[in-house]
Amino acid sequence: MHPLADNISALKDNELENKIQELTRKYFMTSNYEVQHQITMLLDLYKQELAQRQAKMWQNQFEKRNKDLDKLINVN
Repeated sequence: MHPLADNISALKDNELENKIQELTRKYFMTSNYEVQHQITMLLDLYKQELAQRQAKMWQNQFEKRNKDLDKLINVN
């Protein structure tokens, strides 16, 4: 966990995407290696959180789709 990161689980998906865009822009604005390193750590944290949320969403959709298919298959 990065000390400058707020509670990222409380952020909405679009807020996470906005932070990623903003930090990416700031990364390329600076030539200071230390600042770039800190921004990279935050970017990794936000991207990981977004990826986990998307994976969870896909998993939920997959499970729902499988349940719907089970109702269609009637083996008698």
